[in-house]
Amino acid sequence: MGFNHFDDKGNAWMVDVSGKQKTLREAQVEAVVHLGCDLLARVVGEGTAKGDVLGTARLAGIAAVKKTADLIPLAHPLALHHASIAFEADSQAGTLRVRCTVKAIERTGVEMEAMTGATVAALTVYDMCKGVKRDITIGPVRLLHKSGGRSGTYQAPEDGS
Repeated sequence: MGFNHFDDKGNAWMVDVSGKQKTLREAQVEAVVHLGCDLLARVVGEGTAKGDVLGTARLAGIAAVKKTADLIPLAHPLALHHASIAFEADSQAGTLRVRCTVKAIERTGVEMEAMTGATVAALTVYDMCKGVKRDITIGPVRLLHKSGGRSGTYQAPEDGS
C-alpha cells in the first residue's frame, strides 16, 4: 500500500474524502512522560510552583486537538464531537501516561487529532516541570485504538510492541 498523501507524480496533496460516507470515528493515543518518581509525586500530589500541571496540560491537549488541521498541513478540518485527556501515573516507574481520546462523525479518521492532543498535553507537562528537572523525556507516543471507516478497527498490543 502506498502513501495516500501523494499523487502519482509524488506531489503532496490533501486526500479527497468527498465521496466517502460519514461514520463514527474514534481514536485513542498515548504519550508517556518520564518524570522520575520524585517529580511525578509532586505533579500528581501537591503540585509545582507553576500550579496545576495536569489541569493545564488537559486544557492544552484539548485545545490542540481542535487546532490539528492548522498544524498538520494535509490534515482535514473536522467537526469534532468529543475530545478528552486522561492521566495515569505509575509511581514505581516515575512515568505519566497521557491518553487522548477523540470522536467525530466524519469522512476521515481522527488519529492525527488524538496524536496532536496527547503530544501537546505531554509537552505542556514538560514545559511546566522543566524548571525543576531538565532530563524529562517523552515517548513513546503511539496509537492505542482506532475505529470507524474503511480500514476498520485497530487495537495496539497490550505489551506496547
